[in-house]
Amino acid sequence: MTPWKTVRLKHLCLDAGQYGMNISSESYADSGVRLLRTTDISSGTLTPAEDGVFVSECTSDRFTLREGDLLLSRSGTPPGQSYLVKQDDRGSTFAGYLVRFRPANDVDPRFLSHVARSEPFQHTILSEAVASTIQNFNAERYANIEFRVPDQREQSRIAEFLDAETAQIDRLIELRISHERLVLERSEAVLSSLFSGQEGHRKYRFRHLMQSNPCYGVLVPKFAESGVPLIRVSDLGKLDHNLERLPRIEKGQAQEYRRTRLSPGDLLITVVGATIGRCDVAPEATCGFNVSRALARIQLIPGLSPQMIAAWVRGRDFRAQAELATSGAAAQPALNMSDITHFSIWIPETDSGRRILANRVDDHVHQVQGLLSLLRQQRALLAERRQALITAAVTGQFDVSTASGRNVTDGVQA
Repeated sequence: MTPWKTVRLKHLCLDAGQYGMNISSESYADSGVRLLRTTDISSGTLTPAEDGVFVSECTSDRFTLREGDLLLSRSGTPPGQSYLVKQDDRGSTFAGYLVRFRPANDVDPRFLSHVARSEPFQHTILSEAVASTIQNFNAERYANIEFRVPDQREQSRIAEFLDAETAQIDRLIELRISHERLVLERSEAVLSSLFSGQEGHRKYRFRHLMQSNPCYGVLVPKFAESGVPLIRVSDLGKLDHNLERLPRIEKGQAQEYRRTRLSPGDLLITVVGATIGRCDVAPEATCGFNVSRALARIQLIPGLSPQMIAAWVRGRDFRAQAELATSGAAAQPALNMSDITHFSIWIPETDSGRRILANRVDDHVHQVQGLLSLLRQQRALLAERRQALITAAVTGQFDVSTASGRNVTDGVQA
């Protein structure tokens, strides 16, 4: 093997890092030059063009991207996301919260891209960001990160090896994601069939299942350092383990919204935004919390399983009725409370029938959650092994000419 030497990132690049364009969203255009942002790059991938934004023109050549440029995010949670500019991305530009490093002619850009995703490189970013208490990693810090590199020929050998091996792992990860989608689609079909007007079921207006009128949540001008926790749309689905991270509002303000204070078993439904119909049930630990304005708080009649009704809200029947009732601008659709109360739902007439249906829903949801948890664990394991392989290769822990990455995926079947 060729000898490795210790360098800083700036020693392998034509400059010490170039910040992107400072441009506001008001300057975005319908077409033109693609503007890459921090939100567009994730784990080395780029969002599709239809999900991106554009500017009418690039104001300077120094902001024009070339194939092989390395983009690193200087903000985010955490900073350090990276993207290697591809041939199809040439001519694009990039936003101010990204830093571009242009590899020198004797450096393989693919090797540099893998280094940026290795554990030592990422650890340096995380440790320095935590030490400064500011989640921002500027160009100078990136430029001075140290690591070891071989000559260009060995860099290319390592890059070729990692490109092939990580592509295999990525395919396995995509397969797990596809399985998750299929599980969710199948689950939705099963749950929808349970509320499809079977024998012994009766059609009710949703208001007949409510203990009181539904109400909007809190309109918060600003958060406080202490006070009453506030549940937002982004917190739904994580209420069993995310309570300590919830934002807070002052107690005085919370008193003004006593009607929205939660009780265990309350139903929380998203009524504003792109995720209308997203739903969760308030657990015991959220008693006395408030909810944000984008959520509706609904108290169900005693004896009615909130998990059963939540399964209906997440299903096709509720979504179909919500699509007909949704109003407002396309960018910010909304459901009116009175419309929700008129939605129809098929459930058993008798208490015993409702208990049987609730048990069937609980059993199905439990099975689905177990399967999804297994698939997500496998994805996490594959991602960890992917980074371990990258780290071992770019730090010279083995000779890629005689190595195989098959051990990385051993024990994880497709």
